[in-house]
Amino acid sequence: MMVERSKKLKSHSGSTFDSFLEQEGIREGVEAVAIKRVLAWQLEQAMQKQQKTKQAMAKQLHTSRSQLDRLLDPENVSVSLYTMTRAAKVLGKRITIRVADIKAKKRA
Repeated sequence: MMVERSKKLKSHSGSTFDSFLEQEGIREGVEAVAIKRVLAWQLEQAMQKQQKTKQAMAKQLHTSRSQLDRLLDPENVSVSLYTMTRAAKVLGKRITIRVADIKAKKRA
C-alpha cells in the first residue's frame, strides 16, 4: 500500500496544489469548504466582538439555535447565500462575492 501511495504522490510532483485538486476532481468542493470556513469564522468573530450569544443571534434571524449552528458550521456548505447575507446584516456586515477569471496555466 505504501508503494502505491508513493507512486500516486510522485505523479503530482512539481505541479501546483490547484492542479492536484483538479486532477483528483475535488477542487470545487475544497474551495466551497474553504469559503464557508472563512465566512463562518468571520460571522463568529463579529458575534464575539459584539458579545452576541447564539440564542440572541438566532432570535434576531427568526430561526432556531440549531439552524444557526448549521450556519456557523464550517463544514456545512449547503447553507444558502440568502441565509448567510441575513446573518451578516444582523451583525452590521455584508457579504461580498465576485466572479473572477481563472488564471491561465503557465506553460514551461
